[in-house]
Amino acid sequence: MKKTTALLSAALLATTALSASAETLKWARAGDALTLDPHAQNEGPTSALAHQIMEPLVMRDMTGAMVPALATEWGPSADNPNVWTFKLREGVKFHDGADFDSEDVVFSLNRAMTPDSDYKELLASVKEVRAVGKYMIEIETDGPNPIMANNLTNMFMMDKGWAEANGAVKVQDYEGGEDTYAAKNANGTGPYKLISREPDVKTVMEAYDGYWGKDEFPMQVTRIEYTPIQNAATRVAAMLSGEVDFIQDVPVQDLARVADADGLDVRTAPQNRVIFFGMNQGADDLANDNVEGKNPLADKRVRQAMNIAINRDAIKQVVMRGQSEPAGVAMPPFVNGWTAELDSVPAYDVAAAKALMTEAGYGDGFSIQLDCPNDRYINDEAICQASVGMLAQIGVTVNLDAKPKAQHFPLINNLETDFYMLGWGVPTYDSEYIFNFLAHTKGEKYGSWNGTRFGDADLDAKIVSLASNTDLEARNATIADIWATVQEEVLYLPIHHQVLNWGVKSNIGTIVAPDDTAKFKYFTLN
Repeated sequence: MKKTTALLSAALLATTALSASAETLKWARAGDALTLDPHAQNEGPTSALAHQIMEPLVMRDMTGAMVPALATEWGPSADNPNVWTFKLREGVKFHDGADFDSEDVVFSLNRAMTPDSDYKELLASVKEVRAVGKYMIEIETDGPNPIMANNLTNMFMMDKGWAEANGAVKVQDYEGGEDTYAAKNANGTGPYKLISREPDVKTVMEAYDGYWGKDEFPMQVTRIEYTPIQNAATRVAAMLSGEVDFIQDVPVQDLARVADADGLDVRTAPQNRVIFFGMNQGADDLANDNVEGKNPLADKRVRQAMNIAINRDAIKQVVMRGQSEPAGVAMPPFVNGWTAELDSVPAYDVAAAKALMTEAGYGDGFSIQLDCPNDRYINDEAICQASVGMLAQIGVTVNLDAKPKAQHFPLINNLETDFYMLGWGVPTYDSEYIFNFLAHTKGEKYGSWNGTRFGDADLDAKIVSLASNTDLEARNATIADIWATVQEEVLYLPIHHQVLNWGVKSNIGTIVAPDDTAKFKYFTLN
């Protein structure tokens, strides 16, 4: 009897082990991560992939709440208001078996502050990062920073020894076209270990046996196969046929097809992201227009005309099938500083727009190129196409150039576009993040995504002051003041707040994360 029981137990264990090893999740979305270098590109799908393999000190869970990751405790120092202390998690191993400690944190944060880093704006107020023991670090800032921890939720930690051994001390110059070891290889502390990486084809990860959190999280997904599928119809077909288990961006035209299919769900939530157009208003002349010797976008009346010529409700109903929320400000409602008044959508008014164009001296219109991604945001190219028709009504002839995000984003960073689409999520949930990247004059520490060429020294000073103002009422007043200027200058043309539609097999247990980052260690499989 005992022998039979033992055999049955062994068989059950074998079946359980087989089932666990077979818990593969096949994940697809329109575009791939741009790089594996954790500090080279501050871009949603790039950080979403990184979150499986690498970890920050502090992270956001699937609800958006801040929770411990590689730090277990943090806060301003009782001795010095300009210092934040972080107590590090002990016993953590990198995937190659190396120990994680304060030396790695100091290295990683210093690396993230270098010129080629796309995260440097988040650390712009940092004067020094120092280890005060093997498992304690201090971050000293230029004045007391009230949201230092918020700035670290996507700031991934690297193994200093691994970086040195593999020539990865320097951040990849992505915009410059550089390829590095860290761009295609990774050694993190995260729940999943990189097995193989074929950019734009397939990335495979498997659960890391030595993961510190394996008993704290479900970890029911033991293997992830990530495949970018740019074509919407192909992506949906893969979902309906069972080739993939989870697509992060169900096309709005196919929501009902997926939702009505047996064994599939569509799960929806508002995203912490806004989609908008940027305009080169700072150049004396534009490269991609037909006006010689001057810049029509430098005239605020032209920008105002373009703003009210875009019919956001039509985009919502026709292009997005109701799956968006028209926006009046380049800031999601999740963010500190947002108000309904700021987000009031300008009235669509072609007659008033034409009058503004005439007043500005462009009654006959002009032509300009619009640069747009075709694999990054929901219906990105279709939104651009719709806007082309709308702007034509006021005499602005738009030549649309849509291309993959890998080619599109460097145009903005390298100031090689005059009119462009961009989407912005706000992982800190604070307006300072938007200002540092999008409103501050482009320079060594700020403004890396500000393709507008707008710059104002007084506004810059106000933006920088936010990093050291702990009087939250006064800080919020400064935020409101900065937004008033951004809106008055028509710095951007907001289109809408994105809505997320995740397509998942019904047996997958997950909520939709507001930052559109699926952290698979939280997923359950029923």
